[in-house]
Amino acid sequence: MAETAALIQPDQGQDATLIHLVNKDGFENWAKKLSAGQREALKAQKFDGGGYQTAIVPDGDGWFAVGGVANPDELSSWCMAKLAEVLPEGTYRRAEGEPGPAMHGWQTAQYTFERYKKPENPTGPRILLTKQAGRIEGAIAEAKAVCLVRDLVNTPAEDMGPASLEAQAEKLAKAHGADLKVVRGDALEQDYPLVHAVGRAAERKHAPRLIHLTWGKESDPVLAVVGKGVCFDSGGLDVKSAAGMKLMKKDMGGAAHALALGGLIMGGKLPVRLHLLVPAVENAIAGNAFRPGDVLSSRKGLTVEIGNTDAEGRLILGDALTRASEENPDLILDFATLTGAARVALGPDYPALMTRRDETADALIEAGRGVDDEPWRLPLPDAYKEWLASDIADTNNAHGNSFAGASVAGLFLDKFVGEGLDWAHFDTFAWRPAAKPGRPKGGDAYGLRAAWHMLKARYTGT
Repeated sequence: MAETAALIQPDQGQDATLIHLVNKDGFENWAKKLSAGQREALKAQKFDGGGYQTAIVPDGDGWFAVGGVANPDELSSWCMAKLAEVLPEGTYRRAEGEPGPAMHGWQTAQYTFERYKKPENPTGPRILLTKQAGRIEGAIAEAKAVCLVRDLVNTPAEDMGPASLEAQAEKLAKAHGADLKVVRGDALEQDYPLVHAVGRAAERKHAPRLIHLTWGKESDPVLAVVGKGVCFDSGGLDVKSAAGMKLMKKDMGGAAHALALGGLIMGGKLPVRLHLLVPAVENAIAGNAFRPGDVLSSRKGLTVEIGNTDAEGRLILGDALTRASEENPDLILDFATLTGAARVALGPDYPALMTRRDETADALIEAGRGVDDEPWRLPLPDAYKEWLASDIADTNNAHGNSFAGASVAGLFLDKFVGEGLDWAHFDTFAWRPAAKPGRPKGGDAYGLRAAWHMLKARYTGT
């Protein structure tokens, strides 16, 4: 995409094409101010103020643009995204008022994934001006974070294996002066046995690893962010179907969210001691792959019977959540593309949210609703804990019925989070199956902005 820093700029009175935003209810009154020729131009383009409609209207020697929105007085993140997709290269200014939250969609609408294929008809940047100069830096940072998630998730597994996630973490650490420690390959077996077991069947170039970035003052409250980094999921010996495997390059979407959120936290200089942990593996099939029925040890000391090798994400998260808990954090957030059950329940647009504390859930939901990134809370019911019982181990990693799959996965993770700690778990899709304005088909961030705005409010009051 065009460099996001260039897409939102301060309004200093420079030449710009005007954009008018109207809705159906106000369209007729607004159109009365136009000339007969301008009204005819709108009619020819079938513009009546409907949502995401766009039109170009001649105006003397120039022209202005019109966009249809639900409410011109209360813009959303996506109100101007369609305009950013279809307008020609140039500089634009909203005619009545400021773009406000719509700055986000204006930027993300211009995202393209060009690593392997260049666009046939590339367009230059569409720049949006604002007099709210204090909001520009934050809007750019959020858009960059979303686009980072998209880039990482869209990249196929051969080029986005565990080593590539490590490289991304190293880049992040260097940019913000953070410390980075990585445990790789067979060295994981003693301290991170679940991560080792899941990833040991991959070839050497995709060897498993535990990536641990730390940043911030040790005197500040500890914030732990954990992301599932399954760079490709074959299902293991409980192998997926071809259709089920097709999108499994996105199974590291949780890691992508965690890395992007870490960048926002460090870039925003939140007063926290950040521990960012990414267990990165490929769940491959080979003679040394872990098997159904195996009993594995964990960093916490719990033994885990393997009911399904395709429930591997929760295994690697178990070790990472245990390590995060050892810092006695003020809060743990984890992101994972964990269950199909969450998608059956909520579809792609709503990340499932599970928390131990009601106030944490409420804060995340409120923050997400405010930035058009609302999660939906699912329960962690004690009544379903028995479904993870094992006859020969402390727990099973999968239950034997088809009920409440997302919540049962959350209950498994809960076993590895320290007692009494504040913890929130996002079961996110990380993929958009169909394009919407500002949100192209492919990898995408769900819950990222909700988490970021909740953390800002929690630790800075803004």
